[in-house]
Amino acid sequence: MAYVSAGGVLASFVLIGSVFWAGRVDGLGFHEKGMLWSWSGLPTTISLYTFCYCGHAVFPTLCNSMKHRNQFPKVLLVCFVISTVSYGSMAVLGYLIFGQSLMSQITLNLPTQNLSSKIAIYTMLINPITKYAIILSPIATAIKDTSAFCNRRSTSCLIRTVLVISITVVALAVPFFGYVMAFIGSFLSVSASILFPCLCYLSIYKGYRRFGLELVLIVAIVLMGVVVAVTGTYTSLREIVKHMTRV
Repeated sequence: MAYVSAGGVLASFVLIGSVFWAGRVDGLGFHEKGMLWSWSGLPTTISLYTFCYCGHAVFPTLCNSMKHRNQFPKVLLVCFVISTVSYGSMAVLGYLIFGQSLMSQITLNLPTQNLSSKIAIYTMLINPITKYAIILSPIATAIKDTSAFCNRRSTSCLIRTVLVISITVVALAVPFFGYVMAFIGSFLSVSASILFPCLCYLSIYKGYRRFGLELVLIVAIVLMGVVVAVTGTYTSLREIVKHMTRV
């Protein structure tokens, strides 16, 4: 799975490069203008970004597969830095190329006749496949550990097959891709990425509960997480209901 996941990282860089090529070389340009800051869209934006950082289920698998586990904090730092740069770059490119007409997936805006657009679209299709196995691995392992019967090879294959089929059905059946991601990001990812780490830190390191700059920052992060969770969940659910009523 390590080599397959590495292919996913490479595919992400290829996707960013293809979008940049489409804007710089294929004539789409970087001259689009639109509303740079929208308070009404801020909860959805933060929720989407939070969703992108919700990879905590994969961390135990990564740590256990490392030869030198003491370097795992460095791995996390590099992963989050690269992810932040990648997400930010794609957001800036999408805004500069398409402006207000940018759709939930930038590949939906790209003209299909250009080579760079085809590379970006095919890379977008390949990218989830390269990350699918490592993301499903913790879920399948947790299900297998519930019973000794599940440890059989045939049962293990059946569990993974059912997981793949069920996720595929949900992906095809659930519309409004962007708002569904925003809902998951605000309702679940904020808890896993912001609230629980801060609360667990305060619970484990009891000696750091004294009033100080660290405690103030942690409380500020928790309050920000609560605000994002409430406003993001409300906004995403409102947009989903609005689109469903139109259909």
